[in-house]
Amino acid sequence: MLRTRSGVLAVLVPLCLTAVPAAATAGTSPPGPLLVAGSGADEPTTTTRLADRRSLITGEQAYVLGDESGQYPAAGFHIRGEMGGFWAPPIKLLDGLWFRVGDQWLGTGATAVGYASGDGYERFRYRTTGGVTAERVQFVPDGSATTLIALSLRSPVSRTVDLRVDAHSELLPAYPWTSTTPSSAAVDLPDTASTDGTALTFRDTGTSSAPGARPHDYSAVVAGDRPPVATATAGPHRGPQDPPVLCPATGTAPYRCDDSSAGKGAGGALDYRVDVTANRTTTLWFAVAGSTTSATEAAHAARTALAAPAAAWTNKLAVRRAAVAPTQVDLPGDRALQAAVQWSKSNLADSVQQARNLQIRPVSAGTAYPPAAGTVPSARWIGAGFPDYPWLFGTDGEYTAFAAVAAGRFDLVRDHLRALRDVSDLVNRRSGKIVHEVVSTGDVYFGANGDPGNTDETAKFPSVVALLWRWSGDDRVLDDFYDLSARALRYIATNLDADHDGWPEGLGNVERPGMGAEKLDNAVYYLRGLADLADMAERRGDRATARWAQTRFEDLRGRFDATWWAGDDAAGYGDSLGADNTPVFQRHWIGLTPLEAALPGARELASRRHAQQTLQRREEDCYSGDLGLYHTGTGPTSASGGNPGPSCDQVVTTVPAERAVYSLNTAIMAVAEGNYGRLGRTQQQRYTTANTRIQLDPAIWEKPGAMPEVAPSPDFTANIDRPFTDRSMVLQAWGTYGVLWPVVHQQLGVDPDLPHGRIAVVPQIPQGQHRIAGSDIRLGTGSLAVRATSTPASLTTWFSWTGTAAVTVGAVLPPGKTVTGVSFGGRPVPYRLVATSRGDQLEVEVTGKSGELQVRLR
Repeated sequence: MLRTRSGVLAVLVPLCLTAVPAAATAGTSPPGPLLVAGSGADEPTTTTRLADRRSLITGEQAYVLGDESGQYPAAGFHIRGEMGGFWAPPIKLLDGLWFRVGDQWLGTGATAVGYASGDGYERFRYRTTGGVTAERVQFVPDGSATTLIALSLRSPVSRTVDLRVDAHSELLPAYPWTSTTPSSAAVDLPDTASTDGTALTFRDTGTSSAPGARPHDYSAVVAGDRPPVATATAGPHRGPQDPPVLCPATGTAPYRCDDSSAGKGAGGALDYRVDVTANRTTTLWFAVAGSTTSATEAAHAARTALAAPAAAWTNKLAVRRAAVAPTQVDLPGDRALQAAVQWSKSNLADSVQQARNLQIRPVSAGTAYPPAAGTVPSARWIGAGFPDYPWLFGTDGEYTAFAAVAAGRFDLVRDHLRALRDVSDLVNRRSGKIVHEVVSTGDVYFGANGDPGNTDETAKFPSVVALLWRWSGDDRVLDDFYDLSARALRYIATNLDADHDGWPEGLGNVERPGMGAEKLDNAVYYLRGLADLADMAERRGDRATARWAQTRFEDLRGRFDATWWAGDDAAGYGDSLGADNTPVFQRHWIGLTPLEAALPGARELASRRHAQQTLQRREEDCYSGDLGLYHTGTGPTSASGGNPGPSCDQVVTTVPAERAVYSLNTAIMAVAEGNYGRLGRTQQQRYTTANTRIQLDPAIWEKPGAMPEVAPSPDFTANIDRPFTDRSMVLQAWGTYGVLWPVVHQQLGVDPDLPHGRIAVVPQIPQGQHRIAGSDIRLGTGSLAVRATSTPASLTTWFSWTGTAAVTVGAVLPPGKTVTGVSFGGRPVPYRLVATSRGDQLEVEVTGKSGELQVRLR
């Protein structure tokens, strides 16, 4: 997260690109899932520093975070040291689950030999003493608040193996946090452990000390698929992490500790004697299930999962295949980016979360704890980042929505919008204000009516609605969300423009000292939102709103460049406006938003001259590093301590640089470059490659295949070298915006406007490449395939479309080239040349659902 209000890190981590190796797996069938090939994707694998890397597996109703040796260091900062372990939102279940084979705990010493990320699962490989090898696979079955673990044992000789399973609970809700009022420690009650001889049951029951708290019954059950020979509940049972190193509640934490000092969990153990036949794999299944209502419900969930674990595994792989099947791309000139497209679709699927019975409570940035304003029965959303931000955000969701529609995941965007609507309208009494941050418990950390701002998510909401509407072609999107879209922008005009100059006030994506009340990104997204609202209002027949939005849009657009341009010396837009309404230039990444936020109808907000100046400057080393765009560029400063780094201009500020590369910053730069046709190796390709590297480069990743929140940067030490309680997110959804949108919308040129019965397919092949293609790109209920090729003397665009909308097919001409002939299906056709921000764009209106456009050049 870029905000610091909720204790988020101010800066973040580096990475490098090589081919991703497939894991060596045998093709046996369940119940040996560890030996089953995955969902068809490669398994990026790492074998070094396993105990220093975080592992993560997620499902919509549960997730697990540990390390890649299979142990569970205390992790995270919101509830310090407690954000790892086993979770079933809105509650944590266990600190960890450990396995001892014979006399050796898996993950200790030299036993851990590899970790692999599968599509929807994770795999740990071990070597144990006595010649027994082990593998462990974890996944979350769909539709269940349960994690399934398969432990496979193999030996060259037949033997009976002693197996112990230790579990240590920590039942507590996702909110309150360590630093809030009340604190997590103040409301957490001691856990109890019990056993019926077959499973372990942990409970946290009673009424906390929080004001207005109600009785609760949190439960976790750990069970196996066969009866144990013994069970135990006396003692901590932390596996090899006993006695634990405790993280202090405040102050500097060690690089690695085992539990928080406020931990109130209980322990238990299950013992087994396992007969292993020589050279055959024996697999044991275990389930960890949770409930916020009763131990009976948790036990039922565990039994259900263990009744058919192999079927759950098969179903998980099938569901994941379906989730990542749309938007297949073929990028022979950039195979790394092609792989990143596939893994970004997986990252989106990994980010989805669900919760039930959210108690909606405005907590005023952690300073209050009033009675709940009401209940949202169910919510599903794209979680921002793991482990400290797996909940509902307005800002993150807007950026991620562009990636999601490009991936064909309209369902994710619709559900995220629905969750924002339901929570916002309840907590804000239909004022139109969109919440910023909502924990899975329902606690609204920021974004209630009484909180200052938050302007950006309120301004962005109508544009996400319009995006989903145009790509899905479904007018029911407007039935669901048009009313709130109109109220959102009216709220800004009425409540967030005290000086009546049209530019909204309030908090935006950057919150740094010295900024004026009116922020650039808020102004940009408000303008875009007005244009989108005018379009939707026309469709609804709401002429009054259409006129209001269009008039306001035209007024602000006409004044935008003159108001916000900070001057040719700065070569950029002001980050905010000062008291005298002049630009305040501080070099934050939001200076790119006038170039990144495309207006409907291919209209431009920034002047082309200013856009080119800005992009060229941001490519310089005062703004960009090896792995992407800095949060705040470097330059002359009067701030104490200086401002290390090169200077590209002589504009003096009092704000020090933040040379931290967030995956979002880099995504914004990649999209902005693409909007202006700058697809060269030092332009867009530099930034798509940067986000690809932090996701897929073995020299850089922490968890293979997961795009993190922050890249290793001059001002941010790599996560792997930071304490586990002081790391950025190991998986952050918003970075996928910088992969999927540039490839699908800009390079392949897919631009649907299905409500108005049309789509455009106008590719632009990146410089240095000669062929790009995509298939099964979901548009409405149909799909599109597109292929573009280039030679010095020609461009071709082929498409195949299963829908009913009219098609405009075309190509962006290379600079300096002129057209000598145009044909479609082998016959000459009329065409038009349109000067756009991408360059000269050749367009042809075609009939039929497939065909090839040929453009001859000289």
